[in-house]
Amino acid sequence: MHETRHIPVALNRCIELLTPSIERAIMERGTATVVDATLGLGGHTNALLSKFEDLKIIAFDRDVNAIVIAKERNSHFLNRLTIVHSVYDCIEDELANLSVETVDGFLFDLGVSSLQLDEANRGFAYSLDAPLDMRMDQSTGVTAQEIIDSYDRTSLIRVLRSYGDEKFAPRIVDNIIAARGKNPVNTTKALAELVKESIPAPARRTGGNPAKRTFQALRIEVNQELEVLERAIPSALKTLAIHGRIV
Repeated sequence: MHETRHIPVALNRCIELLTPSIERAIMERGTATVVDATLGLGGHTNALLSKFEDLKIIAFDRDVNAIVIAKERNSHFLNRLTIVHSVYDCIEDELANLSVETVDGFLFDLGVSSLQLDEANRGFAYSLDAPLDMRMDQSTGVTAQEIIDSYDRTSLIRVLRSYGDEKFAPRIVDNIIAARGKNPVNTTKALAELVKESIPAPARRTGGNPAKRTFQALRIEVNQELEVLERAIPSALKTLAIHGRIV
């Protein structure tokens, strides 16, 4: 089901941008290597392996569920596909473990995936009632619930402002803190309702669901998405071929 409904983001443009470096590597060495830093459901990887028969891909993802689906989807390419269960800021170490010194292209498809949004128990979507988890890798790390329950006022406001551009962050955070102990916020539905009640009615009339900024901010904090990216890009550049591209 995921395979048929999943549409990879900007697929044709991503292939177009990576093609020159892949074709040059194949022409010079007979083979090319691309790192799909965010495998997801494997749509980009599948298209690239289908287009270039001399291409090898090393794919990373922190989500075990996504890896299972992507591996099945690309089962006929496993001789040219290596999948690593890891966050993409570990690229440098993982490539060294695989004895890969040079990479011709990197693909980073950032943000939350459709798989994570569609599965209610993951806690990413404000439209689905679920525990406040939001971890891309459910085997490790703190949950959104733990952040809501433990961060002090200043830290929570920082998260909502920095990662969600939420101008009503103080109101939302004050209501979260007030709810601790007596009426705790422990589901996505409860959090979405609290956010809605915290924002003045005129501001709720435009811009979609008022909870979207808070959910985005918590997701980024839970998964340390910006910190990971800041570490990953320099690591990618260290192994990128002279003619290589990062997309």
